[in-house]
Amino acid sequence: MAHSILIVDDAAFMRMMIKDILSKNGFDVVGEAQDGAQAVEKYQELKPDLVTMDITMPEMDGITALKQIKEFNSEAKIIMCSAMGQQAMVIDAIQAGAKDFIVKPFQADRVIEAIQKALD
Repeated sequence: MAHSILIVDDAAFMRMMIKDILSKNGFDVVGEAQDGAQAVEKYQELKPDLVTMDITMPEMDGITALKQIKEFNSEAKIIMCSAMGQQAMVIDAIQAGAKDFIVKPFQADRVIEAIQKALD
């Protein structure tokens, strides 16, 4: 069975890009969210195997959402997505329990590698 993945990013084209990469590699994208608050709701509803989470979003940022999802499920597998130059935030995210991070613009092989590593 394909692994289920929730994609969280405030930019629709970024969600589309990552969804395209995942679908082509046999993953099942079960949902999308455009901010951290939606991400927490969708995570609780869909219980995906993994979440790709943008760091900088309106309403609730990715690190806050990561912490809330981890409170709900300490075993949650979350990979952060960040633009270049967000190293400090990436470190915060890893300390808060993120499994890995991928840098935008996405490189398909790096995305798949990070996801497979997190799911193993």
